[in-house]
Amino acid sequence: MQARISNPAVLVPDAMQALQAVANVTRNGGISTRTLELINLRASQINGCGVCVDGHPRLAKKAGETDERLFAVAAWRDTPYFDEAERAALALTEAVTRLSDRSDPVPDDIWEQAARHYGEADLALLVLAIANINLWNRLNVATRQIAGVWKP
Repeated sequence: MQARISNPAVLVPDAMQALQAVANVTRNGGISTRTLELINLRASQINGCGVCVDGHPRLAKKAGETDERLFAVAAWRDTPYFDEAERAALALTEAVTRLSDRSDPVPDDIWEQAARHYGEADLALLVLAIANINLWNRLNVATRQIAGVWKP
């Protein structure tokens, strides 16, 4: 396997710094690192980003996440391992990641469920985090970045 090109965030001057700045804003907000990494993993699973599916569980483990929960992220609705706030964040992640799957991409019920658990500032952080991982997924998938090369 070989990537088509180096990651665009590395090739384009100042891109990595800009993307890292968004990541830092979300990491330094009020959302737990564990929740952010669950979001990163779920969006990456949906998008088929091998780099992130390989790397984000490592970051989650460093933040104290368990194997049991990481193994269950793809089936979070059918497992007892996630609290209601995490479920709301995962539902929002799926909706925002799958924008073209329905005519109302982020339905009110999903948004309202998230709003029950997160204030406006935290909702903004969630949306930024979801958008950022989707951007990384698209960069990695489009250029066929190789899973396992990035080992956080």
